[in-house]
Amino acid sequence: MSEVIPSKDNFTTSAGRQLLLFGILALGGTALLMMALSWATGLTGSTGGAAEGIDPATGTITLVLSEEPPQLNSTLATDQVSGMILGHLMEGLLRYDEHNQLAPGVAERWDIGEQDATFWLREDARWSDGEPVRAQDFVFAWQTALDPANASEYAFILFPVKNAEAINNGELPVDALGVEALDDRTLKVRLERPVAYFDKLVAFATYFPIREAFYKATAGRYGADADTMVYNGPFALTRWIHGAHVRMEKNPYYWNRDRIQIEVIDFPYVTTDPNASLNLFKDQKVAYTGLIEENLNEALEQRWHLHRFMDGSVFFMEFNHREGRPTATYHLRKAMQLALDPAELVYKVVKLPGYLPAESIFPIWLKGVEGTLRQEYPPPKVEMNLQEAQRHLALAKKQLGVSELQPLVLLSGDNPLSNKQSEYYQATLKKRLGLDIRIDKQIFKQRLAKMTSGDFDMVLAGWGPDFDDPLTFADLFASWNLNNRGRYANPELDAQVSIAQNSMDPRTRMDAFGEIQRILIEDAAVLMNYERGVVYVTDPRLNGLVRRAVGPDPDFTHVHIQEG
Repeated sequence: MSEVIPSKDNFTTSAGRQLLLFGILALGGTALLMMALSWATGLTGSTGGAAEGIDPATGTITLVLSEEPPQLNSTLATDQVSGMILGHLMEGLLRYDEHNQLAPGVAERWDIGEQDATFWLREDARWSDGEPVRAQDFVFAWQTALDPANASEYAFILFPVKNAEAINNGELPVDALGVEALDDRTLKVRLERPVAYFDKLVAFATYFPIREAFYKATAGRYGADADTMVYNGPFALTRWIHGAHVRMEKNPYYWNRDRIQIEVIDFPYVTTDPNASLNLFKDQKVAYTGLIEENLNEALEQRWHLHRFMDGSVFFMEFNHREGRPTATYHLRKAMQLALDPAELVYKVVKLPGYLPAESIFPIWLKGVEGTLRQEYPPPKVEMNLQEAQRHLALAKKQLGVSELQPLVLLSGDNPLSNKQSEYYQATLKKRLGLDIRIDKQIFKQRLAKMTSGDFDMVLAGWGPDFDDPLTFADLFASWNLNNRGRYANPELDAQVSIAQNSMDPRTRMDAFGEIQRILIEDAAVLMNYERGVVYVTDPRLNGLVRRAVGPDPDFTHVHIQEG
């Protein structure tokens, strides 16, 4: 899913060893940003012999989770951790293959036009209890996600379906949704408007099927534990000890089970401590982990094979725009925008190889009409200007009717990178603007809850793409998007989002994205931080790991174990 954490799967890394290392890892160019690259420091690394991280005899790979999945109900999940787990347990009409291309999933073929779409389900698609996956399972899941009583923050991603938005607004009953099971294996979808990217949408988790009878039998606990779900993907969840252990075993009823070459994906460790993760890898307890500044040296000394990947996400400081919050004041946001520099944050504070200072809500890899979106629509430049920052701060105080501002609450994650960032903002805004910042450090699940309730002035947040189109970033700050946690509302931006949603013309859509970019920057709606790069190490016997910017990441469903 799209809500991401600063140390995604603990894959935060650092250039702390040498400028040489930073230079090597920075090579590759923007055209390679969506590809997993690697650089060998010498010998492959890791040790031979039987290890708990890899068990060829049982086909088990053992891994560590940085956070427990907050939510495995696909109609409600919003975060990257849940999305990664769901991507192994469930399958939609389409899926992403090992080449990061859309491929048949439950649907063996499909036809998408401007007014409607038809999907023909494969006969051998089965749930983990052997029951067939039916077209009705998709109808129920989509209706459930849109039901206002369900309060799904991702209901909006279904709005291209006829009547979806009206249903979610409580204006129509759920059975008015433009989706119909013509028979058990034929799904007919009527579209609200022509949608240039509908095939990409149906691979997303909110479009996954749910079996109605099973869902209702859980009495409101669907997705809360391993036994309150039934699975139609490559794996089934067989153990979920909250906060401690997640275990997935191969689903014997999965239609493409012969493609799956491992039997078990086991997460017996859940920790936000990257050093603990590295020690597990050193002790051969897990098959892969990420690196941070202080343990990158050790990785080099061990002569491990380092892999590099840029994950497509963008990170920012989001403001609370709700009435009564000081950060709803334009001049206060503008003062902070002019007092901060993303390049300073990346190169002097974060110091992680492959990270780029963020200049826009649109990361640099997104495609435009002929080149990339950012090449065709360069974002407005914001230069640090402390004199102008002070002028805007004075205007903010005057507008708020105060001589001094009360401390501002910065909501932050509980991990090393978030700690660095929040402390940088606290010190820098105090020094340059005299602002007092109170850091509210929370574990991932609680941070999401506070973001949703609006319990913050500012929050360190990130967003990864749901589908391969700029709209996945463009609509994030639309007034109707519940993932817009700060409740930013700008009719001009909403109008441009609507143009991008409804047009089939590439140039018209890209023009709209360019305007959205301009509005967000000029209004200081959010403060950009960075685009994330990751460096990680794996047991050399772990082959076929797929990293991707769009879709479940990392993807272990193509992994095979190489002995020796």
